[in-house]
Amino acid sequence: MKCHVYIMANPFTKVLYTGMTSNLVYRVWQHKDKSLPGFTSKYNVTSLVYYQECDGPKAAIAREKQIKGRSRAKKIALIESANLEWDDLSSRWLDMRAEVSVVDHGVPVQVADSSVPSE
Repeated sequence: MKCHVYIMANPFTKVLYTGMTSNLVYRVWQHKDKSLPGFTSKYNVTSLVYYQECDGPKAAIAREKQIKGRSRAKKIALIESANLEWDDLSSRWLDMRAEVSVVDHGVPVQVADSSVPSE
């Protein structure tokens, strides 16, 4: 089973959150929707700024711990190595105004977008 490690930021990029999931699209949607109370809801952490596919949950958990153990400067360097402008990488797949198709758990994603990670 493929899993993802991801980093999300608030709009001011002052707060970073690192997590792992087996369903990246659904998990990012939960953060954006603020459907789960906690850190990301409290600090408005809604922009996906980095993600990486891992081969299974054990590898994803190990990578998540590795990233969480890094300094803020190293996390920023990791983000900027793949996303220099800190764009919200999920903005195209979760755009509610786009033509949508329902996927796992009823999460809307853009239909013909090859940038959506496969689950």
